[in-house]
Amino acid sequence: MHHSHPEYTFIVKVGVVVYPEVRKSTMAASSVPTTPDQNVETSLSNSVPFDFDRPPIIEGFSPLPRVKDETFKEKFIRKSKENPFVPIGCLGTAGALIYGLRAFHQGKTRQSQLLMRGRIFAQGFTVVAIVVGVFATAMKPK
Repeated sequence: MHHSHPEYTFIVKVGVVVYPEVRKSTMAASSVPTTPDQNVETSLSNSVPFDFDRPPIIEGFSPLPRVKDETFKEKFIRKSKENPFVPIGCLGTAGALIYGLRAFHQGKTRQSQLLMRGRIFAQGFTVVAIVVGVFATAMKPK
């Protein structure tokens, strides 16, 4: 006595849920009527599975248009115009750190202590500026 086992064929499509198709073996004695739930596209399109030269095509998703490749300097200037408080805070932090270390090296402990507190304040200012900038960008209507 020969038992037939169903063969499972999976059709892979990006962005779409596809259910497996159940096929009975050709040696099966009884035929099972096919329901619409079991009818699944059996052949893949004639295209290449994935073209590495182009982004993938995903149903229901459109990628943002690519911004032209900008140099570091151009990006820095653009970001500084969007949120000028971040570079100001960075410069304040660096300045307080450098002068505080110099004062410490010269033995001026009181001045060094004040400059290190100023550095902490400038760092906090920079972090707040970054957080406010992120929220402002997120809340800005598209």
